[in-house]
Amino acid sequence: MDPETSQRIEVVVERLQHLPGALLPMLHAIQDDLGYVPPEAVAQLAKALNLSRAEVHGVVTFYHHFRTEPPARHVLQICRAEACQSMGAERVATQVRERLGVDFHESTADGAVTLEPVYCLGQCACAPAAMLDGEVHGRLTAERLEALLATLKVSP
Repeated sequence: MDPETSQRIEVVVERLQHLPGALLPMLHAIQDDLGYVPPEAVAQLAKALNLSRAEVHGVVTFYHHFRTEPPARHVLQICRAEACQSMGAERVATQVRERLGVDFHESTADGAVTLEPVYCLGQCACAPAAMLDGEVHGRLTAERLEALLATLKVSP
């Protein structure tokens, strides 16, 4: 790991290690800062929290939210929760996977979009919903989804 990344992780550790159950807040803070949790951070977090590397790795890999590789330029999350499913989220997911040529947890070959599932965006009344780069989009139709993807300039 490069020294700058290691230092950024150390800042998170120093800021949060006093919290009870500090591992999850640290992982969130690292991903918020770097866009992912570098695999090399596992040893650094384990040492700071007096945990085994296996324990830290287990938490990182258990939660779908955490990435261990940098995401593409844009992150598109499709809600997979029950309300969105009942309103057509599977159709939306199929359309976006076909359009981008990737499955969940993958990035397009041009590095434009990472596609991720999310299990509730709190937009049940506006289902089906998605979030693009932190901005929520609801009541997705095939046309609205296509317009959203067009803003990313992703070639079909």
